[in-house]
Amino acid sequence: MINVSYDLSGLSDIAKLIIAKSQYKTLLFNGEMGVGKTTLIKAICEYLGVEDNVSSPTFSLVNEYEGDDSIIYHFDFYRIQDEEEAYAIGFEEYEYNGDYLFIEWGERITNLLPDEIHHINISIEENGLRTLEME
Repeated sequence: MINVSYDLSGLSDIAKLIIAKSQYKTLLFNGEMGVGKTTLIKAICEYLGVEDNVSSPTFSLVNEYEGDDSIIYHFDFYRIQDEEEAYAIGFEEYEYNGDYLFIEWGERITNLLPDEIHHINISIEENGLRTLEME
């Protein structure tokens, strides 16, 4: 669906592209630690009208942001040990409310992910550019 290289100065354009091409509101961000998942999510949130400070919910597991016309839930499952921890915060209830779900480290909750989801894979090239593939 999307296959593009970008640098950090082009984040706002990438954010617009992702939202324009998204058929679903659940986006799973994949990539190694430090690749820029949270930075990209911040740019997408800004594009959607979020004025709050967007940061990684590593310890709280989920942050909620209000955009111009939507609510965005940003999950970070890096620190969970098993899917039961996602159940404990009521993850399954978020799936059916029609709001945006931006998920980091979603491979830790694969059995809980909805069918209608976009996978956004990010990697860093040797020249420092990011490569983004969206399925």
